[in-house]
Amino acid sequence: MNTLANALVGLVALLHAGFLVLEMFLWKTPTGRRVFGLPPDVMAASAPLAANQGLYNGFLAAGLVWGLVLGPAGFSVKIFFLSCVVVAGVFGAATAKRTILWVQALPGALALAAVGLAR
Repeated sequence: MNTLANALVGLVALLHAGFLVLEMFLWKTPTGRRVFGLPPDVMAASAPLAANQGLYNGFLAAGLVWGLVLGPAGFSVKIFFLSCVVVAGVFGAATAKRTILWVQALPGALALAAVGLAR
């Protein structure tokens, strides 16, 4: 169970590293426009906000990797950062776009449950 839990934590970390790349570096590109579905003028105007959001996603990814690197001692670190992922995902779904619930909150919740069960 511990291997599955760590694999899910790693997957969530990879997702958030991907969000960092999308929001910080690909926001105004065709890829960013396709993923987020916003018009080019909105993408251009919101680029600084997206970059800031991407940085926060990077911090979540870094925290999850830190928890993995710590091994068994990283249990609390993983619980904390996965909880942050779930809360951010639920908030994003409620305030920005419903799909955030499935793309961010659900993987975070599954990883959180697996980490808790693996203990």
